[in-house]
Amino acid sequence: MAKRVRDNDLENRTNRAKLEARGKPYYKAIGPRVHVGYRKGAEARKWVARIYAGGGKYVVETIADADDLVDADGIRVLDFWQAQAKARELAESSPSTDGAPAGPYTVSMAIADYLEHMQGRATHRDTELRLTAFVPDALAAMPVAALTKGDLVRWHRSLAKTPPRIRTAKGAEQVHRNVDMTDPEVLRARQNSANRVLAQLRAALNLALNEERVASGKAWARMPRFKGVNSARVRYLSIAEAKRLINACDPDFRALVQAALQTGCRYGELARLRVADFNPDSRTVLIRTSKSGKPRHVQLTEEGAEFFAQLTLGKNGDDLLMGREWRPSDQGRPMRAACDRARIIPPISFHGLRHTWASLSVMGGMPLMVVARNLGHSSTSMVEQHYGHLSPSYVAAEIDAHAPRFGIGEYGNVKAIR
Repeated sequence: MAKRVRDNDLENRTNRAKLEARGKPYYKAIGPRVHVGYRKGAEARKWVARIYAGGGKYVVETIADADDLVDADGIRVLDFWQAQAKARELAESSPSTDGAPAGPYTVSMAIADYLEHMQGRATHRDTELRLTAFVPDALAAMPVAALTKGDLVRWHRSLAKTPPRIRTAKGAEQVHRNVDMTDPEVLRARQNSANRVLAQLRAALNLALNEERVASGKAWARMPRFKGVNSARVRYLSIAEAKRLINACDPDFRALVQAALQTGCRYGELARLRVADFNPDSRTVLIRTSKSGKPRHVQLTEEGAEFFAQLTLGKNGDDLLMGREWRPSDQGRPMRAACDRARIIPPISFHGLRHTWASLSVMGGMPLMVVARNLGHSSTSMVEQHYGHLSPSYVAAEIDAHAPRFGIGEYGNVKAIR
């Protein structure tokens, strides 16, 4: 007899009554490739089964009515436990999409479940792109239960040895950037990227473990990561360089660059801004969806408020503040072109404008906690690690102004000959 899987939200009518009505069912994993779901509509209450059909796809089938309003009869109306049994029965008789019996719970299934779990989060798209691009078919097809630490270590190391990818036409052979893989900075960046993909895959596997889709997580519990590669990026623009960059931008892209330099916001955050998100009275911009999933208000300077006020002229509250729809990666080419025209050497990425705002703010004397708050961080640690770069001249000036003096001239009249 299969083990009954508990779920406080779904087990009884009282708790289900507290759930919000929505189109997407509330799912609970009850086996390696099957979930039981509760779909709460405006009126109807249904149990559904979601069964993995292979190839990263699921089949959803309505089982019966839920016993929200009437007692279960075991046929047309089922309680949570009866719905579990029915979902398992359907899974056992359900073939995969190619007609072959469905196999064990695989890495690709764990990724698919994790991506669904991530729906609605700002990092969902990035996670999907990375795991799709960097988890090879051979690894994705492996049963999670058969994974070994060695499998993951070899995959992780191979990622670090692979040059950066270049956007390639769909169906074409993947093209990679021509870089010197012996360059220490290139190697650091590749190892850092490999660590990030590993963290995302581990998160998917940990979700599978937590929801009892696999029995053990020993293979990835203590995976070694590359050490000391998450170093702070030191590239930021001076005020003069920032002005040159703004002047070199195409007209429609210029507003986006100026907005980044005035706020320190990420590209995606700026692209989603609506006119109503700017509040001229408080001199703030509302970021409704940030990387953390939490909204925040970004405080502007007088110059920044005047700039955003100009952007809103003649527009409705629901209009896009940046003038048009900016899709993911639309900023890449115009940014490179602007850097080339402005002679920004080495060129800087759009994300580097966020570093610029933070670095110049810190050098201007802004407290780290204020910088962190505007950037959307809960503490100063990320600012210190990634955004608090200080120019050597600034450090020297601060040392001269604040370091202690010990009257070294009092020790004698002898001076060094220079």
